Amino acid sequence: MRHRVAGRQLSRTSEHRLAMRRNLVASLFEHETVSTTLEKAKEVRGFAEKLITLSKKGTLPARRRAIAMLNNRAIYAEEDGKMVKKGTVVGKLFSEIGPRYLDRAGGYTRIIKLPKCRLGDGGQLVLLQLVEQAKE
Repeated sequence: MRHRVAGRQLSRTSEHRLAMRRNLVASLFEHETVSTTLEKAKEVRGFAEKLITLSKKGTLPARRRAIAMLNNRAIYAEEDGKMVKKGTVVGKLFSEIGPRYLDRAGGYTRIIKLPKCRLGDGGQLVLLQLVEQAKE
């Protein structure tokens, strides 16, 4: 029986699923859009929305919970041919992404299906994006 067994296995062990979820959400917060498969995007969307809701509080305990759930990966950018540290994923989440959604009750992400399939296994490719992206 499968009572109270939620979530997708995605042909991975539990540790691999946890690492994939953390890395995909960290990339989503860093770049604000990620191309992935439909199943992975549906699995990750709830985790990303919980973290954004947590970041809207902006308190120190909320930041510590986000670091524990996500890990605090550094963000690097290239300047003059050198890689320069621009901050961390949790720092961007709490300073930029969280305040952007203060007046929004939920639904911070969107999934847009792409017309092409993944080479190899034919998986449906999608774009996982943050709604109301920052204007560059």
